[in-house]
Amino acid sequence: MKVKFMATTGIIAALYIAVTMLVAPFGFTEVQFRISEIFNHLVAFNPRFSIGIILGVFISNIFSPLGMYDLIFGVAHSIITISIFVLICKLVKNITVRLVINTLLFTFTMFIIAFELNLALELPFFWTWLTVAAGEFVVLAVGAPIMYLLNKRLNFKNLI
Repeated sequence: MKVKFMATTGIIAALYIAVTMLVAPFGFTEVQFRISEIFNHLVAFNPRFSIGIILGVFISNIFSPLGMYDLIFGVAHSIITISIFVLICKLVKNITVRLVINTLLFTFTMFIIAFELNLALELPFFWTWLTVAAGEFVVLAVGAPIMYLLNKRLNFKNLI
């Protein structure tokens, strides 16, 4: 494994953790605005970023008030959704379209988190799916143009 890859993976994980902890009260409940989810868009530029993101989700969820529920369901959500997205990226080459698909895919798959919250806190499934999906959509929809513009400056594909 190259040093550049390991360093970049560590930086992505650290950024994900830092941003998650910065807004922790809004990142773990039925109304989630986990701003660190913006880093999911990095996979649109290079699928190798997924390891840092998943590692960041895992470490962040260690500090979740939901304990093992968040470690299992939160990490599974990221792995499943990113895996589906990587497969989609093999067919879709346009970055703008990828960012839109990523936003919609992560928003839709928030049913996994809604199921977790239903199990852990006995929250109503469909209402919780709506609230966590809304938070995810806002973060990723606002984040997509930001990541697109950052990519023009930083060229994410070549950073890892």
